[in-house]
Amino acid sequence: LEERIIIKDQHTKEIDLVNRDPKHINEDVVKVDFEDVIAEPVGTYSFDGVWKTSYTTFTVSKYWCYRLLSAILGIPLAVIWGFLFALISFCHIWAVVPCIKSYLIEIQCVSRIYSLCIHTFCDPFFEALSKICSNVRVALRKEF
Repeated sequence: LEERIIIKDQHTKEIDLVNRDPKHINEDVVKVDFEDVIAEPVGTYSFDGVWKTSYTTFTVSKYWCYRLLSAILGIPLAVIWGFLFALISFCHIWAVVPCIKSYLIEIQCVSRIYSLCIHTFCDPFFEALSKICSNVRVALRKEF
């Protein structure tokens, strides 16, 4: 039997409509509820009806404003962000990485020549200097 390999396209994968932040990118950034913004300390309470209405107004207006803004600007901004990240990926794949690889290949030759020069000229000099200074003794004394 001939086995067929099914390759699933990344662009049409199933998305989770319940958990829309599976990697917790916006966990503590935009998580703002009524209690995070408006709070009445003990002794300064408004009427219960005002408090309940304020809560409902805040929650519903935040919910619908977000939905309206995302409906109007979500798709155009997704296009812009998609283009930007595609541009960054393109530059990284076709310019940055090849330049770095080229630089590393070229610098390897220079590195070997530099290392050879250091070992040839500097090592004997510093070895001789260390032998000269090896008999130096330092004594500390305290004067009053």
